[in-house]
Amino acid sequence: MPIQGWPGKDTSAERAGNRDNTQHSERNAVQPHDRLNRMDQDHRRATVISVSRDDRHRFSKPTVPSIRLTEGFGVEGDAHAGATVQHRYLRAKDPTAPNLTQVHLIHAELFEELAAAGFTVAAGELGENVTTGGLDLMTLPLGTRLHLGADAVIELTGMRNPCSLINSLQKGLMKTVVGTDASGRVIRKAGVMGVVATGGTVAPGDSVRVELPLGPQLPLGVV
Repeated sequence: MPIQGWPGKDTSAERAGNRDNTQHSERNAVQPHDRLNRMDQDHRRATVISVSRDDRHRFSKPTVPSIRLTEGFGVEGDAHAGATVQHRYLRAKDPTAPNLTQVHLIHAELFEELAAAGFTVAAGELGENVTTGGLDLMTLPLGTRLHLGADAVIELTGMRNPCSLINSLQKGLMKTVVGTDASGRVIRKAGVMGVVATGGTVAPGDSVRVELPLGPQLPLGVV
């Protein structure tokens, strides 16, 4: 079931009118199948490390043996599941808005980085549903599809924008997961959000396969 308000499809045909620009891009860009092959090779060992869910709106989520993803809805039994927005702040603004944050994913490598900075964070404590390993989630483009295990597919919609509640977990954590680089550009590390394109069961040890979108590779924004 498609998510209302989320395109989720290649729109390159709409851009075909500017032939010169299109030809220039084709000469200078890596072809989509080359990108897909490269990503598969780079992340061939990407796996699911842990899965979590919570039926209440709490910052952290307890880990569980497995989760069930439902197409167009999210994680069964999770407070953020739904076709329309479930995040309390966003729902207060517009309860009819499409839910682009059905599933939250974080790369386990972030926990190692936080440990080096003096923090102790475990899977699920930052509120993610899926903790991955061997995959740099933050660099994936908009519309990337992550195939988890045998059936489930999540389509990425944007980066997570953590609120100040993250400091209630450990003081000073916010500045570590959201900062700026030398040029002043905002760097976000608190994971990515997505919608369920295909349902299925996901459990620790499942493989993660990356499917990049066709057409221009657009960076993830904030949702």
